[in-house]
Amino acid sequence: MHNDDFLTDLQSLVIHGDLDAENGADDTALAPAIYPASTYAARNSAEFAAMANQPRHPRYYARYGNPTQERCERLLAKLEGVEAALLCSSGMGAMSASLLALARAGDHIVAQTSHYMGTAKLLTDLLPGLGVEVTQVDQRDTAAFFAATRKNTRLIVVETPSNPTLALTDLAAIAEFARSRGIVTLADNTFASPINQRPRDFGIDLALHSATKYLGGHSDLIAGVVCGDAERVEKIWECAIALGTNVSPFNAFLLLRGLRTLPMRVARQNENALTLARFLETQPAIARVHYPELASHPQRALAKRQMRHGGGVLSIELKGGDGDEQGFHAAQKFVAALKLARHAVSLGGVETLVVHAASMWEASLTPEQMRRAGIAPSLVRIAAGLENAADLQADITQALSGIEDRQGSPE
Repeated sequence: MHNDDFLTDLQSLVIHGDLDAENGADDTALAPAIYPASTYAARNSAEFAAMANQPRHPRYYARYGNPTQERCERLLAKLEGVEAALLCSSGMGAMSASLLALARAGDHIVAQTSHYMGTAKLLTDLLPGLGVEVTQVDQRDTAAFFAATRKNTRLIVVETPSNPTLALTDLAAIAEFARSRGIVTLADNTFASPINQRPRDFGIDLALHSATKYLGGHSDLIAGVVCGDAERVEKIWECAIALGTNVSPFNAFLLLRGLRTLPMRVARQNENALTLARFLETQPAIARVHYPELASHPQRALAKRQMRHGGGVLSIELKGGDGDEQGFHAAQKFVAALKLARHAVSLGGVETLVVHAASMWEASLTPEQMRRAGIAPSLVRIAAGLENAADLQADITQALSGIEDRQGSPE
């Protein structure tokens, strides 16, 4: 078996950290094998019984596990510094399986007011309908988490940095408090990636990712992963197989391919995001820039404690005259004027993606929900890609020039 104890560098780990996994009949192949089979034959009844009764067996039935999936999960667990990982068909598949496995009717969850839209809908609509109470608090107010807990609180769910305002949650403080009361903690680590932040290092029980984003990194797969101790991950797997949230073997293969360059890609995205954030702070058309590594970020001290770098996502609020409507239209004009940055959802790929948050979520969230989440009408999220930073800066400059020329116009 390959020993990777010496792989202290993350770039070496993502290339060599799964070499102890089987690779089909040809163990000299440098690319991992894809196992498309939905089911596997046993050689005898004893072997069949063992396959059927072993949790997460990779060669029983593809909804339960798959050798390609298992190989990818090993590497993901090592990246997050935990015992086990479970791949699912999407980030929301991983989140749904996790919350439904860890909370039952009569239980209580404490969460943030600022979450990814899908998570927010799960917390505010689906879970209460199943008898699970949810209290949401401002993630910047650590004491509010403590005050919101009850005797029946089973889970604290956080997301840091949060989408799309880049607000932070104090992971160490939340973990210490929850552990003293036997409450499980789950952190959505999608925006940071394991390269910039590992929740387990601060005592958080479970780290979750939309693997579609930075982990995959090429805008060509949908997957999610939850990482933590083996016992809890197995409990989530039991729920996942009932929900049918299994990942496809091909997407697991694509994810493995994407992971090989994760540290290099994220380093460039961190660099580009910081460069753009500093540049945008100097622009007269910009009212505010949200980015954890800026000196102006109100939680900069916390970012320095728990993040290695600020990440690849920033958001801005444009000046648009008086009132919400003008700001809304100014943001729409800015996004439409960009030529290099693509107007598309998601993030973490090689290309820079830009979205006007209020336009994207106005059909799913009420104005009050958006206000509570800190989503201003003029807020634009920028997910930096791997392009030349000077090219991105030039594209933003020409787009902003149009806003400045027509400042305050609602058309």
